[in-house]
Amino acid sequence: MNPHLWSQTPLIYSSKLSQITGANVYLKLETLHPSYSFKYRGISHFIQKAKQIHGPSVHLVAASGGNAGVAAACAAESLGLRCSIFIPEGISTSTLEVLKIHGARVIVGGRFYAEALEAAKLLVSNESQAIIVPAYEDPIVWEGHSSMILEIREQLPVKPDAIFCSVGGAGLLGGIILGCKDVGWDDVSIGTVETNGCDCFYQSLSLNANRFNSVERKLPEGVSLVHDSTHGVYLAHLSSFSSKASGSLGASQPSGGVVKMALERTGRVLTHRVPDELSMEALIAFADNQKILVELSCATALVPAYHPTLFGKIMETVPRMNQEEAPVVVFIVCGGFKIDLVTMAEYQNDIAAIKTSIDEWIVKCDDGELFRIPIDRSR
Repeated sequence: MNPHLWSQTPLIYSSKLSQITGANVYLKLETLHPSYSFKYRGISHFIQKAKQIHGPSVHLVAASGGNAGVAAACAAESLGLRCSIFIPEGISTSTLEVLKIHGARVIVGGRFYAEALEAAKLLVSNESQAIIVPAYEDPIVWEGHSSMILEIREQLPVKPDAIFCSVGGAGLLGGIILGCKDVGWDDVSIGTVETNGCDCFYQSLSLNANRFNSVERKLPEGVSLVHDSTHGVYLAHLSSFSSKASGSLGASQPSGGVVKMALERTGRVLTHRVPDELSMEALIAFADNQKILVELSCATALVPAYHPTLFGKIMETVPRMNQEEAPVVVFIVCGGFKIDLVTMAEYQNDIAAIKTSIDEWIVKCDDGELFRIPIDRSR
């Protein structure tokens, strides 16, 4: 009997993506959780522990306009616990409906996420039974996410050469790193992908690669330097977001604990940032050939799978278990509920519009190099 709220998700072989990349591509389908995303693992794990510690009268409080809030609401509903979600202004009606369907009390807490979070913390400070449910910055949450790697080890016949995921605040990455350590895969490379304008993790790892002169380093406009004294790392703090993936990837700064783990692990954590439109293309192609609809943030991780030259460049830096055979890679299909056919059609229009004015997509890779992908106007 599974003691957790989540069920094991499938790991499937993708013939199409294997054909495109020349690798053996497997997809971990995290979109199949009750809240439609991987976040259900870590957040439900946190909530189960909270009930064990604080009892059935615990009041769960979260600030979220997206997948973390839905995961908290779903888990609270399953355990019969009170749950309040503070949201920023302007959240869609469909998001409000999903939260309320699962029994959460929804409170508008300000204009932005930061204001909603402060309102949530104020409630917790004034109510003895209330606790904050973290979206990504907590070791218990990472521990819950790590379970996907334990499942992959049982589902995959061989050790993978690389695991690809999207990254925002880096809670998912924290789980992958912990899971890899638990199963003896600490040397497996992890490829992370963010969108331009939501790239706080990319910026943070870049800062720490030059940690002794980070204070003097010139930062991009809208990015400030934060020193996390607890973990001894520098973090890039974004004052605003210019990506349409900001609803899920839009953390102002990543987890300092995960940045530290990424810098210290044996296997490399390779960072990449891509234009929104490449993520949109991947989302549409994935829906077409895999028949699965995912959020833009999730599709961001799939961008290398649809561009063999980019995939090849990334894999050139990955130590291989067996050079004589095709590489084995896993893409975490992290899911997300904020997607529908109308939004996908809007993405198609966005792509078509920008293709009239540019000739290539530009990806920034781990080494700082600009990788150029010619526009395919047949797509």
